[in-house]
Amino acid sequence: MSANDFPLPRPSPSAIFKPLAEGAVLFSTDEEVYFGVNAVGARIWQLLPPATSTFEQLCAELAKQYNDVDVSRIRADARKYIDELIASGLALPAENAETRAPAVSERAPKAD
Repeated sequence: MSANDFPLPRPSPSAIFKPLAEGAVLFSTDEEVYFGVNAVGARIWQLLPPATSTFEQLCAELAKQYNDVDVSRIRADARKYIDELIASGLALPAENAETRAPAVSERAPKAD
């Protein structure tokens, strides 16, 4: 595994992801904080495991979609964003992810 290839973090079970027309909203139920993300941030979230399992796989998928952006820029920006997801508690580092439940990707309203 190269320095640019590492296991990805998994979405936290306390994170709720809601796609929107021009990005998405992430909600941390632990911190009770909303995070607005642009379309690229939403796509990275969608590519976290189980969609891809390594950083290189995620970057390759992004490069297919954003083929006008240099791969080194994709790697740098994706790494920074993933680090921010971990720091905010929205994603769990790979070494901790195996012991946690999968994330809630979207919650439907309760029926009365």
